[in-house]
Amino acid sequence: MKEFKGRIVAPGTVTAEAVVSHVGFNTLASLQGALQFGDKKATCGDQNNPDLHGKELAGKALCLPQTIGSTTGGLVLYCACAMKRQPACMLFSKPIDSLAAAGSILASVWLPEVQMPVIDSLGDDFLNYVQDGMSISIREDGTVCVQ
Repeated sequence: MKEFKGRIVAPGTVTAEAVVSHVGFNTLASLQGALQFGDKKATCGDQNNPDLHGKELAGKALCLPQTIGSTTGGLVLYCACAMKRQPACMLFSKPIDSLAAAGSILASVWLPEVQMPVIDSLGDDFLNYVQDGMSISIREDGTVCVQ
């Protein structure tokens, strides 16, 4: 087991299976099927992300460097949470962008029945270490445990 310490953006504790992207995560392209077409597994639809395309995102520990794409990113994350099709958590190796932060923070405040902890600034070592299928646990203090 290896531990990483980051900054808490949206609080919470969770244990989930990792899915890892080494390229920027296009929130709209990745989650559009879940929001628009009723895909409850939130299968990643972003054909430009070879790490995630075709993989289930709902209920997974989404490990990524950063988000990319349009200004709809925050709203897409909020809507995924409202529809209960969100990742179990989002773990950023780099500092989170303002749009993804806004969507995840608003979801944590406005949707108290939904949890999607978000931790950023975990570092490149985190993203180099974690692999699909590993078990990820987030502690209350923002520590991310990878096994």
